[in-house]
Amino acid sequence: MIKNDLFLKALRGETVERPPVWMMRQAGRYLPDFMKLKAKYDFFTRCRTPELATEITVMPIHQVGTDAAILFSDILVVPQAMNIEVQMKPDFGPWLPNPIRDRKSLDQVIVPDVYEELGYVYEAIKMTKKELNDEVPLIGFAGSPWTIFCYCVQGQGSKNFDKAKEFCFTEPQMAHELLQKITDTTIAYLKGKVEAGVDAVQVFDSWGGMLSPVDYQEFSWPYIQQIIEALKDMIPVIAFGKGCWFALDVMAKSGASALGVDWTCSGRNARYLSGGNITLQGNFDPSRLFSPPKDIKRMVHQMIDEFGKDRYIVNLGHGILPNIPVENAKAFVDAVKEYK
Repeated sequence: MIKNDLFLKALRGETVERPPVWMMRQAGRYLPDFMKLKAKYDFFTRCRTPELATEITVMPIHQVGTDAAILFSDILVVPQAMNIEVQMKPDFGPWLPNPIRDRKSLDQVIVPDVYEELGYVYEAIKMTKKELNDEVPLIGFAGSPWTIFCYCVQGQGSKNFDKAKEFCFTEPQMAHELLQKITDTTIAYLKGKVEAGVDAVQVFDSWGGMLSPVDYQEFSWPYIQQIIEALKDMIPVIAFGKGCWFALDVMAKSGASALGVDWTCSGRNARYLSGGNITLQGNFDPSRLFSPPKDIKRMVHQMIDEFGKDRYIVNLGHGILPNIPVENAKAFVDAVKEYK
């Protein structure tokens, strides 16, 4: 039995004395101990070495005190497993030297044996579970098919993913074929995470808000729905679409246990748009963690008041920024623990 199961209670919609709290990207970036490991090992070495992934995953539990751990990994290990080269360039970000933009490159994309290609992730889960010793739940995650597709076609990060969208609108059949391959791989990958021992999974649709509401329903949401459908009877699934407030009504009917909300949608609106009966997660602006700790605490209490303490998981509206002071991250977590 997990000693601190507030997060799982919130996912089940149970009454809690206070909401649980964790932060997207809490394992790394802003933690000095993480920076020491970053100086020693390159990005994918950290992802592929179970001992390092475990150490990084557990860091914020002991240093910041969150109510759940999220496995240190990256959404781009999925395309790597699918025979798509992905590099992580320092001070640049993801770089895919051979983007998928034609039939020939699409035919080289495989749906892999996830146990063979991504076994290191499952090892890291088992090791982390052991290390956590049932203190808090462990979250596994994957990028949404659309978000992975954006990188695969664009070849790098982008402000508008114009080449990814162009491919969808000029070659819709090939676009759907690639999206389906990513979806099939992601379902298998997440099922493997469940077997390895995670307690919940989150699907990150970081670039969902790049699409219009109509295009979202064609190129992103149906694929996330397939993932939820495949996993919801095995484990709680959190769906997080950045900038996707317009789809909250559809998402709420999906079978997901919770929906993530970013800071552009107020707690009140998110409750209204999602029908008021599903657990919501979010939505503190990560940049607001630069505010003085006393202001952070006041704003966090206001946020909880607006969402309500039940069916709510306190989080940021996107990943924590690298230069946030650790004491400010701690103030965010402590504010939730002090909430009455």
